[in-house]
Amino acid sequence: MTAVQHQDLAAGRWHDLSLAEQLGNIGSEISRAVKWTARRPELARGALERALELIDLTLDDPRHRQSLPRLREIARVREVVVDFFDGPNQYQSTAAGLQRYFDAYALAARP
Repeated sequence: MTAVQHQDLAAGRWHDLSLAEQLGNIGSEISRAVKWTARRPELARGALERALELIDLTLDDPRHRQSLPRLREIARVREVVVDFFDGPNQYQSTAAGLQRYFDAYALAARP
């Protein structure tokens, strides 16, 4: 992966967001990666790298370390995303399925 792309978020601001806000933002990057996969693979790769960076920041959030089930879900999300974009897709994920998963969090984060 490349250098940190979300400097302000990596500096601690990410940990101020709720889990729903974090996963909703990750979903935005996943959506971009899906959108650009066929037409502009380099843009898709960048969006995927940003999404993985945000997932890693979420895994590092001390609030999530208190809940093993939550931590496992976040780690599994990372595994499924990597499997979908770069693996054999052993989980048989779809772009629509990933979008539904992340959209639920984006909706929950709305005021």
